[in-house]
Amino acid sequence: MKGVFPLGKFKETDTPFYYYDTDLLRATLRTINTEAGKHEGFCVHYAVKANANPKLLNIICQAGLGADCVSGGEIQAALNAGFPNDKIVFAGVGKSDWEINLALDKNIFCFNVESVPELDVINELACKKGKVARVAFRINPNVGAHTHANITTGLAENKFGIAMEDMESVIGKAVSMENVKFIGLHFHIGSQILDMGDFAALCNRINELQKQLEAHHVEIENINVGGGLGIDYTHPNKVPMPDFKAYFDTYARHLKLRKGQTLHFELGRSVVGQCGSLISKVLYVKKGTAKQFAIIDAGMTDLIRPALYQAYHKIENISSDCTMQTYDVVGPICESSDVFAKAIDLNECHRGDFVAIRSAGAYGEIMASGYNCRILPKGYIAEDMR
Repeated sequence: MKGVFPLGKFKETDTPFYYYDTDLLRATLRTINTEAGKHEGFCVHYAVKANANPKLLNIICQAGLGADCVSGGEIQAALNAGFPNDKIVFAGVGKSDWEINLALDKNIFCFNVESVPELDVINELACKKGKVARVAFRINPNVGAHTHANITTGLAENKFGIAMEDMESVIGKAVSMENVKFIGLHFHIGSQILDMGDFAALCNRINELQKQLEAHHVEIENINVGGGLGIDYTHPNKVPMPDFKAYFDTYARHLKLRKGQTLHFELGRSVVGQCGSLISKVLYVKKGTAKQFAIIDAGMTDLIRPALYQAYHKIENISSDCTMQTYDVVGPICESSDVFAKAIDLNECHRGDFVAIRSAGAYGEIMASGYNCRILPKGYIAEDMR
Protein backbone atom coordinates (compact mmCIF):
# COMPACT_ATOMS: atom_id res chain seq x y z
CA MET A 1 0.00 0.00 0.00
CA LYS A 2 1.30 3.42 -0.97
CA GLY A 3 0.81 6.70 0.80
CA VAL A 4 -1.79 9.15 -0.50
CA PHE A 5 -0.37 12.36 -1.97
CA PRO A 6 -1.81 15.32 -3.93
CA LEU A 7 0.06 14.38 -7.09
CA GLY A 8 -1.63 17.06 -9.19
CA LYS A 9 -0.32 19.81 -6.92
CA PHE A 10 3.11 18.20 -6.82
CA LYS A 11 3.37 18.67 -10.59
CA GLU A 12 3.18 22.43 -10.04
CA THR A 13 5.97 22.44 -7.45
CA ASP A 14 9.73 22.48 -7.92
CA THR A 15 11.43 19.39 -6.52
CA PRO A 16 12.89 18.30 -4.21
CA PHE A 17 10.65 19.49 -1.39
CA TYR A 18 9.24 18.28 1.91
CA TYR A 19 5.54 17.55 2.19
CA TYR A 20 3.89 17.35 5.61
CA ASP A 21 0.60 15.58 6.24
CA THR A 22 -0.82 17.91 8.88
CA ASP A 23 -3.91 15.76 9.38
CA LEU A 24 -1.61 13.02 10.63
CA LEU A 25 0.39 15.50 12.72
CA ARG A 26 -2.75 16.76 14.44
CA ALA A 27 -3.97 13.21 15.04
CA THR A 28 -0.60 12.36 16.56
CA LEU A 29 -0.74 15.39 18.85
CA ARG A 30 -4.26 14.49 19.97
CA THR A 31 -3.09 10.97 20.82
CA ILE A 32 -0.11 12.30 22.76
CA ASN A 33 -2.32 14.64 24.78
CA THR A 34 -4.87 11.89 25.42
CA GLU A 35 -2.36 9.29 26.58
CA ALA A 36 -0.16 11.65 28.60
CA GLY A 37 -3.27 13.24 30.08
CA LYS A 38 -4.25 9.94 31.69
CA HIS A 39 -1.38 10.34 34.15
CA GLU A 40 -1.15 13.08 36.74
CA GLY A 41 1.85 15.36 36.44
CA PHE A 42 2.93 14.35 32.91
CA CYS A 43 4.10 17.33 30.82
CA VAL A 44 5.16 16.95 27.17
CA HIS A 45 7.63 19.21 25.35
CA TYR A 46 8.41 19.04 21.64
CA ALA A 47 12.10 18.63 20.75
CA VAL A 48 12.55 21.45 18.22
CA LYS A 49 15.74 19.95 16.82
CA ALA A 50 13.64 17.28 15.05
CA ASN A 51 12.00 19.82 12.76
CA ALA A 52 11.75 23.60 13.13
CA ASN A 53 9.50 24.31 10.15
CA PRO A 54 7.55 27.38 11.39
CA LYS A 55 4.16 26.05 10.25
CA LEU A 56 4.70 22.75 12.06
CA LEU A 57 5.91 24.55 15.18
CA ASN A 58 2.76 26.65 15.20
CA ILE A 59 0.53 23.55 14.99
CA ILE A 60 2.47 21.85 17.80
CA CYS A 61 2.29 24.98 19.92
CA GLN A 62 -1.48 25.19 19.41
CA ALA A 63 -1.75 21.61 20.70
CA GLY A 64 -0.38 22.83 24.03
CA LEU A 65 3.04 21.19 24.07
CA GLY A 66 6.08 22.94 25.50
CA ALA A 67 9.38 23.30 23.62
CA ASP A 68 12.69 21.57 24.22
CA CYS A 69 15.47 23.65 22.65
CA VAL A 70 19.19 23.03 22.18
CA SER A 71 20.28 26.41 20.81
CA GLY A 72 19.48 30.09 21.01
CA GLY A 73 18.11 29.89 17.50
CA GLU A 74 15.67 27.19 18.55
CA ILE A 75 14.57 29.26 21.54
CA GLN A 76 13.82 32.16 19.23
CA ALA A 77 12.04 29.88 16.75
CA ALA A 78 9.87 28.52 19.57
CA LEU A 79 9.01 32.01 20.78
CA ASN A 80 8.22 33.13 17.24
CA ALA A 81 5.84 30.17 16.90
CA GLY A 82 4.01 31.20 20.04
CA PHE A 83 5.36 28.80 22.67
CA PRO A 84 5.04 30.41 26.13
CA ASN A 85 8.42 31.22 27.65
CA ASP A 86 7.50 29.32 30.81
CA LYS A 87 7.13 26.10 28.77
CA ILE A 88 10.57 26.31 27.13
CA VAL A 89 13.54 24.28 28.38
CA PHE A 90 17.10 24.80 27.13
CA ALA A 91 19.39 21.78 26.86
CA GLY A 92 22.71 21.24 25.11
CA VAL A 93 26.26 20.40 26.08
CA GLY A 94 27.77 23.64 24.72
CA LYS A 95 25.64 26.69 25.48
CA SER A 96 27.33 29.94 24.43
CA ASP A 97 27.06 33.16 26.41
CA TRP A 98 24.69 34.88 23.98
CA GLU A 99 22.36 31.86 24.08
CA ILE A 100 22.32 31.81 27.88
CA ASN A 101 21.69 35.56 27.96
CA LEU A 102 18.80 35.18 25.51
CA ALA A 103 17.26 32.46 27.65
CA LEU A 104 17.66 34.62 30.76
CA ASP A 105 16.14 37.65 29.04
CA LYS A 106 13.16 35.58 27.89
CA ASN A 107 12.65 34.04 31.36
CA ILE A 108 12.45 30.47 30.09
CA PHE A 109 11.30 27.71 32.40
CA CYS A 110 14.59 25.90 32.89
CA PHE A 111 18.19 25.30 31.80
CA ASN A 112 19.16 21.62 31.57
CA VAL A 113 22.76 21.93 32.75
CA GLU A 114 25.40 19.45 31.62
CA SER A 115 28.58 20.44 33.51
CA VAL A 116 29.94 22.39 36.47
CA PRO A 117 31.66 24.97 34.23
CA GLU A 118 28.32 25.61 32.52
CA LEU A 119 26.65 26.04 35.91
CA ASP A 120 29.30 28.63 36.87
CA VAL A 121 28.72 30.60 33.69
CA ILE A 122 24.93 30.59 34.06
CA ASN A 123 25.27 31.80 37.66
CA GLU A 124 27.68 34.55 36.58
CA LEU A 125 25.53 35.77 33.70
CA ALA A 126 22.36 35.63 35.78
CA CYS A 127 24.09 37.65 38.49
CA LYS A 128 24.92 40.40 35.99
CA LYS A 129 21.25 40.62 35.08
CA GLY A 130 20.02 40.42 38.66
CA LYS A 131 18.12 37.22 37.86
CA VAL A 132 17.83 33.71 39.26
CA ALA A 133 18.08 30.96 36.63
CA ARG A 134 16.13 27.76 37.19
CA VAL A 135 18.34 24.74 36.49
CA ALA A 136 17.96 20.99 36.22
CA PHE A 137 21.03 18.78 36.00
CA ARG A 138 21.37 16.34 33.16
CA ILE A 139 22.60 13.17 34.78
CA ASN A 140 24.24 10.49 32.66
CA PRO A 141 22.51 7.34 33.95
CA ASN A 142 24.85 4.92 32.13
CA VAL A 143 21.81 3.16 30.69
CA GLY A 144 22.20 1.69 27.21
CA ALA A 145 19.53 1.80 24.52
CA HIS A 146 18.81 -0.62 21.69
CA THR A 147 19.47 1.83 18.88
CA HIS A 148 22.20 3.06 16.50
CA ALA A 149 25.54 3.76 18.21
CA ASN A 150 25.57 7.35 16.90
CA ILE A 151 22.31 8.22 18.65
CA THR A 152 22.86 6.71 22.09
CA THR A 153 23.36 9.42 24.68
CA GLY A 154 23.05 7.81 28.10
CA LEU A 155 26.27 5.81 28.38
CA ALA A 156 29.28 6.85 30.44
CA GLU A 157 31.31 7.11 27.23
CA ASN A 158 28.97 9.71 25.69
CA LYS A 159 29.73 13.45 25.85
CA PHE A 160 26.41 14.33 27.46
CA GLY A 161 25.53 14.91 31.08
CA ILE A 162 27.05 14.78 34.54
CA ALA A 163 28.32 11.49 35.97
CA MET A 164 26.08 9.89 38.59
CA GLU A 165 28.87 9.89 41.17
CA ASP A 166 29.14 13.69 40.85
CA MET A 167 25.40 14.33 41.18
CA GLU A 168 25.25 15.15 44.89
CA SER A 169 28.25 17.46 44.90
CA VAL A 170 26.96 19.38 41.88
CA ILE A 171 23.52 19.81 43.47
CA GLY A 172 25.21 21.02 46.64
CA LYS A 173 27.18 23.57 44.64
CA ALA A 174 24.01 24.85 42.96
CA VAL A 175 22.17 25.18 46.25
CA SER A 176 24.97 27.40 47.55
CA MET A 177 24.74 29.80 44.59
CA GLU A 178 22.67 32.96 44.75
CA ASN A 179 21.68 33.24 41.09
CA VAL A 180 20.58 29.72 40.26
CA LYS A 181 17.76 27.62 41.65
CA PHE A 182 17.96 23.85 41.46
CA ILE A 183 14.56 22.48 40.38
CA GLY A 184 15.15 19.01 38.98
CA LEU A 185 16.99 16.24 37.19
CA HIS A 186 17.17 15.61 33.45
CA PHE A 187 17.91 12.35 31.60
CA HIS A 188 18.01 11.22 27.98
CA ILE A 189 19.33 7.82 26.89
CA GLY A 190 19.07 7.95 23.10
CA SER A 191 16.84 8.14 20.07
CA GLN A 192 14.77 5.81 17.87
CA ILE A 193 14.10 3.47 20.81
CA LEU A 194 11.37 0.87 20.26
CA ASP A 195 12.03 -1.43 23.21
CA MET A 196 10.00 -0.24 26.21
CA GLY A 197 12.42 -2.17 28.39
CA ASP A 198 15.00 0.56 27.78
CA PHE A 199 12.67 3.16 29.28
CA ALA A 200 11.85 0.83 32.16
CA ALA A 201 15.59 0.51 32.86
CA LEU A 202 15.86 4.31 32.96
CA CYS A 203 12.97 4.43 35.43
CA ASN A 204 14.71 1.95 37.70
CA ARG A 205 17.89 4.01 37.65
CA ILE A 206 15.98 7.21 38.45
CA ASN A 207 14.25 5.44 41.34
CA GLU A 208 17.68 4.52 42.75
CA LEU A 209 18.98 8.07 42.38
CA GLN A 210 15.90 9.61 43.99
CA LYS A 211 16.22 7.31 46.96
CA GLN A 212 19.90 8.20 47.25
CA LEU A 213 19.16 11.93 47.23
CA GLU A 214 16.29 11.67 49.69
CA ALA A 215 18.64 9.97 52.13
CA HIS A 216 20.49 13.30 52.13
CA HIS A 217 17.27 15.32 52.38
CA VAL A 218 17.33 16.46 48.76
CA GLU A 219 13.88 16.57 47.20
CA ILE A 220 13.31 16.74 43.44
CA GLU A 221 10.53 18.93 42.07
CA ASN A 222 10.85 18.04 38.37
CA ILE A 223 12.09 14.94 36.58
CA ASN A 224 12.77 15.17 32.85
CA VAL A 225 13.22 11.84 31.07
CA GLY A 226 13.95 13.27 27.62
CA GLY A 227 12.43 11.57 24.61
CA GLY A 228 13.78 8.80 22.42
CA LEU A 229 10.59 7.04 21.31
CA GLY A 230 11.08 5.66 17.80
CA ILE A 231 8.83 5.29 14.75
CA ASP A 232 8.25 2.45 12.28
CA TYR A 233 10.33 3.38 9.24
CA THR A 234 9.45 0.12 7.50
CA HIS A 235 5.66 0.47 7.61
CA PRO A 236 4.75 4.18 7.60
CA ASN A 237 1.30 3.47 6.14
CA LYS A 238 0.37 0.61 8.48
CA VAL A 239 1.90 2.22 11.59
CA PRO A 240 1.55 5.98 11.15
CA MET A 241 2.23 6.75 14.81
CA PRO A 242 4.05 5.04 17.67
CA ASP A 243 2.39 3.30 20.59
CA PHE A 244 2.15 6.33 22.86
CA LYS A 245 -0.05 4.43 25.29
CA ALA A 246 2.66 1.84 25.94
CA TYR A 247 5.27 4.60 26.19
CA PHE A 248 3.52 6.73 28.81
CA ASP A 249 2.18 3.68 30.65
CA THR A 250 5.75 2.36 30.99
CA TYR A 251 6.76 5.48 32.93
CA ALA A 252 3.56 5.46 34.96
CA ARG A 253 4.17 1.83 35.90
CA HIS A 254 7.91 1.86 36.61
CA LEU A 255 8.82 5.36 37.76
CA LYS A 256 8.03 6.02 41.40
CA LEU A 257 6.97 9.65 41.29
CA ARG A 258 6.59 11.49 44.56
CA LYS A 259 3.51 13.54 45.35
CA GLY A 260 3.61 16.86 43.55
CA GLN A 261 6.41 15.92 41.17
CA THR A 262 6.13 16.85 37.49
CA LEU A 263 7.42 14.39 34.90
CA HIS A 264 8.63 16.06 31.70
CA PHE A 265 9.02 14.39 28.30
CA GLU A 266 10.86 15.72 25.24
CA LEU A 267 9.41 14.00 22.18
CA GLY A 268 10.69 14.89 18.73
CA ARG A 269 10.86 12.14 16.10
CA SER A 270 7.70 10.46 17.38
CA VAL A 271 5.75 13.71 16.92
CA VAL A 272 6.76 14.69 13.38
CA GLY A 273 8.66 11.75 11.86
CA GLN A 274 5.82 10.01 10.06
CA CYS A 275 4.00 13.11 8.82
CA GLY A 276 6.86 14.20 6.52
CA SER A 277 7.98 12.88 3.12
CA LEU A 278 10.76 14.09 0.86
CA ILE A 279 9.31 14.40 -2.63
CA SER A 280 11.74 14.08 -5.55
CA LYS A 281 11.69 13.49 -9.30
CA VAL A 282 13.47 10.79 -11.24
CA LEU A 283 16.09 12.45 -13.44
CA TYR A 284 17.46 9.38 -15.18
CA VAL A 285 17.24 5.62 -15.13
CA LYS A 286 20.76 4.32 -15.66
CA LYS A 287 21.32 0.66 -16.46
CA GLY A 288 24.62 -0.75 -15.28
CA THR A 289 26.23 -4.13 -15.87
CA ALA A 290 24.59 -5.85 -12.93
CA LYS A 291 22.09 -3.32 -11.62
CA GLN A 292 20.10 -0.25 -12.53
CA PHE A 293 19.98 3.12 -10.85
CA ALA A 294 17.10 5.50 -10.33
CA ILE A 295 18.89 8.85 -10.19
CA ILE A 296 16.67 11.41 -8.45
CA ASP A 297 17.01 15.15 -7.91
CA ALA A 298 17.08 14.88 -4.11
CA GLY A 299 20.40 14.13 -2.50
CA MET A 300 22.13 13.73 0.81
CA THR A 301 22.03 17.53 1.11
CA ASP A 302 18.25 17.25 1.42
CA LEU A 303 18.09 14.13 3.62
CA ILE A 304 21.38 13.12 5.19
CA ARG A 305 20.19 10.28 7.46
CA PRO A 306 20.92 7.40 5.04
CA ALA A 307 24.46 8.67 4.44
CA LEU A 308 25.07 9.58 8.09
CA TYR A 309 23.44 6.65 9.92
CA GLN A 310 22.83 4.14 7.11
CA ALA A 311 19.20 4.84 8.01
CA TYR A 312 16.37 3.09 6.20
CA HIS A 313 13.52 5.06 4.63
CA LYS A 314 10.72 3.45 2.65
CA ILE A 315 10.70 4.80 -0.91
CA GLU A 316 7.65 4.79 -3.18
CA ASN A 317 7.24 5.65 -6.85
CA ILE A 318 3.97 7.53 -6.50
CA SER A 319 3.62 8.18 -10.25
CA SER A 320 3.67 4.57 -11.42
CA ASP A 321 1.62 1.41 -11.07
CA CYS A 322 3.87 -0.54 -13.43
CA THR A 323 5.41 -3.84 -12.42
CA MET A 324 8.17 -3.83 -9.86
CA GLN A 325 11.82 -3.56 -10.78
CA THR A 326 14.94 -3.43 -8.64
CA TYR A 327 16.90 -0.20 -8.30
CA ASP A 328 19.60 1.55 -6.39
CA VAL A 329 18.09 4.95 -5.59
CA VAL A 330 20.81 7.59 -5.66
CA GLY A 331 21.11 11.36 -5.67
CA PRO A 332 23.10 13.89 -7.71
CA ILE A 333 25.70 14.87 -5.08
CA CYS A 334 29.36 14.25 -5.90
CA GLU A 335 29.84 11.80 -3.03
CA SER A 336 29.79 8.01 -3.17
CA SER A 337 27.68 8.00 0.00
CA ASP A 338 24.85 9.88 -1.73
CA VAL A 339 22.69 6.77 -1.81
CA PHE A 340 19.17 6.49 -0.39
CA ALA A 341 18.73 2.75 -0.85
CA LYS A 342 20.30 -0.22 -2.63
CA ALA A 343 18.52 -3.07 -4.41
CA ILE A 344 14.99 -2.04 -3.53
CA ASP A 345 11.86 -2.82 -5.50
CA LEU A 346 9.92 0.10 -6.98
CA ASN A 347 7.21 0.36 -9.57
CA GLU A 348 9.10 0.79 -12.86
CA CYS A 349 10.68 4.23 -12.92
CA HIS A 350 10.73 6.70 -15.78
CA ARG A 351 12.17 10.18 -16.15
CA GLY A 352 9.84 12.66 -14.44
CA ASP A 353 8.23 10.18 -12.05
CA PHE A 354 7.70 11.40 -8.50
CA VAL A 355 9.18 9.38 -5.66
CA ALA A 356 8.31 9.83 -2.01
CA ILE A 357 10.95 9.11 0.61
CA ARG A 358 8.81 8.40 3.64
CA SER A 359 9.12 8.97 7.38
CA ALA A 360 11.30 12.03 6.74
CA GLY A 361 9.56 14.52 9.01
CA ALA A 362 12.28 14.30 11.65
CA TYR A 363 15.93 15.17 11.02
CA GLY A 364 15.23 15.81 7.34
CA GLU A 365 14.51 19.41 6.40
CA ILE A 366 16.19 20.67 9.56
CA MET A 367 19.52 18.98 8.67
CA ALA A 368 19.56 20.02 5.01
CA SER A 369 22.72 21.75 3.76
CA GLY A 370 23.91 23.81 0.82
CA TYR A 371 26.80 21.50 -0.07
CA ASN A 372 27.54 21.57 -3.84
CA CYS A 373 25.87 25.04 -3.71
CA ARG A 374 22.52 23.29 -3.60
CA ILE A 375 19.31 25.23 -2.92
CA LEU A 376 17.73 24.20 0.37
CA PRO A 377 14.50 22.22 -0.05
CA LYS A 378 11.29 24.02 0.83
CA GLY A 379 8.72 22.58 3.18
CA TYR A 380 5.01 22.55 2.40
CA ILE A 381 2.13 21.49 4.61
CA ALA A 382 -1.00 19.81 3.31
CA GLU A 383 -2.92 23.09 3.48
CA ASP A 384 -0.48 24.62 0.97
CA MET A 385 -1.43 21.95 -1.57
CA ARG A 386 -5.23 22.29 -1.33
